[in-house]
Amino acid sequence: MSKPVVAIVGRPNVGKSTLFNVLAGRQIAIVKDTPGVTRDRIYADCTWLDRDFTLIDTGGIEPDSQDIILSQMREQAQIAIQTADVIIFIVDVRQGLVDADGKVADMLRRSRKPVVLAVNKVDDIRKFGNDVYEFYSLGLGDPMPVSAAARLGIGDLLDKTAACFPPEGEKEEEEDRPRIALVGKPNVGKSSIINKLLGENRLIVSDIAGTTRDAVDTQVLHNGSPYVFIDTAGLRRKSKIKEDLERYSIIRAVTAIERSDVVVVVIDAKEGVTEQDAKIAGIAHEKGKGIIVAVNKWDAIEKNDKTIYEHTRRLKETLSFIPYAEYLFISAQTGQRLGKLFELIDVVRENQTLRVATGVLNEIMTEAVALQQPPSDKGKRLKLYYITQVAVKPPTFVVFVNDKALMHFSYIRYLENQIRNAFGFKGTSLKFIVRERKGKEQ
Repeated sequence: MSKPVVAIVGRPNVGKSTLFNVLAGRQIAIVKDTPGVTRDRIYADCTWLDRDFTLIDTGGIEPDSQDIILSQMREQAQIAIQTADVIIFIVDVRQGLVDADGKVADMLRRSRKPVVLAVNKVDDIRKFGNDVYEFYSLGLGDPMPVSAAARLGIGDLLDKTAACFPPEGEKEEEEDRPRIALVGKPNVGKSSIINKLLGENRLIVSDIAGTTRDAVDTQVLHNGSPYVFIDTAGLRRKSKIKEDLERYSIIRAVTAIERSDVVVVVIDAKEGVTEQDAKIAGIAHEKGKGIIVAVNKWDAIEKNDKTIYEHTRRLKETLSFIPYAEYLFISAQTGQRLGKLFELIDVVRENQTLRVATGVLNEIMTEAVALQQPPSDKGKRLKLYYITQVAVKPPTFVVFVNDKALMHFSYIRYLENQIRNAFGFKGTSLKFIVRERKGKEQ
């Protein structure tokens, strides 16, 4: 059995994201006093009393809203409710019981899922305790007074939530699921790619720039194998970051890259690669991730037999610092070459976890030294004694030398190229650690 899923639902601005952050133990959801800020459901893996569960934060439900974003948020919340095993319905003691709460409660009753009613912002039980009772009229059982901001009543809330979990079954091993972060500027089609892969409108797709404000995890099955896609908020230039909201989004994109195995840098085919795209790719490179450059909206480009070659050449010129990256020209709208994306992900992941035997590495190093003599300085020449691979994701090698100062960057790059010529390592960076070993010159 998979882990139980708990969805936090409620109207906008009742404190869902604050509660989510407290339960998740880290700042994940955006908390800002603006209706509609948490636009997509956000996932986090949590544990309470030795039970692991997945927590979902949803966009606030406005039952009667005609606003395009709020109505889409309502659809997202409904999908989250369908996915959940237990629902935490959060209301605001200071606003009191409002008509919209009753409509959300009706929606929850129709789901026939266990519902835990949390009355938030009860910072002082003596002041607000009596106000909690009016929420009995929702017909969802005993309302539980909590304060997400002050972290009051959280343990009791989790106890009641965990009591509603399905019986614990065999734990699934989720470590093997590849995690793929989709990163790029706003409106390059990241959410559209995931929606096309899923065949359903799982993420909000809108022409409004910056619609995806948080990183959202979505599992996609391909040929029976699960892939977890992390759709990140579009990164904007610093000059355009006028709200705290955008700052949160950039931090979150970096975090999403951090916890991914493979990063897909999505570029608009009509715009071409920009300086900002290069910066995003640079983050992934620095983190040692597998990198695929996906050029989206390829269907909108007029083509001849040299178009892909010319576009690839220009991309590689700008992204010359990641010569190992894999390139793919796709269309989220038509689905063109999207199936190929999974093939590339598998190749990159395989290369990210590839291990090379120490004996073979040392043969390559010996041959490399014979072909190109190591550098020297003031009469002292660099000597390379030994090389071994010590880690994967990214493949990491330790090189023992007589003097670290003599190991110039250019010679490390030369050694890397020799290893790549032998084993490929397409799509992944390689990391080299240089260590001195004194007194054993051979």
